[in-house]
Amino acid sequence: MKKFLILFLMLAPMSLLAQKFGYVNSAEIIQVMPEYTKAIKDVQALEKMYTDEFNSMRTELEKKGTEFEKMQQDSVPENILKRRYEELMQMQQRLQEYGQEVQQNLQKAEQEKMVEINKKLQDAIAAVGKEGSYICVFDEAGSVPFINKTLCDNVTAKVKTKLGIAANAVPAVAK
Repeated sequence: MKKFLILFLMLAPMSLLAQKFGYVNSAEIIQVMPEYTKAIKDVQALEKMYTDEFNSMRTELEKKGTEFEKMQQDSVPENILKRRYEELMQMQQRLQEYGQEVQQNLQKAEQEKMVEINKKLQDAIAAVGKEGSYICVFDEAGSVPFINKTLCDNVTAKVKTKLGIAANAVPAVAK
């Protein structure tokens, strides 16, 4: 029994050395994912639609403002001026509300797309971790305060390969 305990204590540190740890740079991977490039383009297209609508609303408000100024010079009755002024204020309020709504909608669209991208990335990291028999795969871009890169394997290229991305791929510039 004593020999078994001594043998176990001697072999335990060796088994700890045999454990594998890995790390990835998720930010680097995300930037080269085709889904990310598509998401950026989709959000930019959505932003352009919102911007066009916002500009159209603003142009209409400016036009009405110019008409209102002209009415003031033409001695239009007070009750008509008051009604037009209230209409202008309502239009301005709607424009401000629309601007806030646009920002919220763009943030929501971006977040929804990133959820899908992050899920795909996490699945690929998990698959590489299982295939490589890693105890743990840390995210270099995450909240881990320190990763000793000499004691861990960089599995970023393996995760890129798992996602069907060339290991040396560089981010595409979204236009």
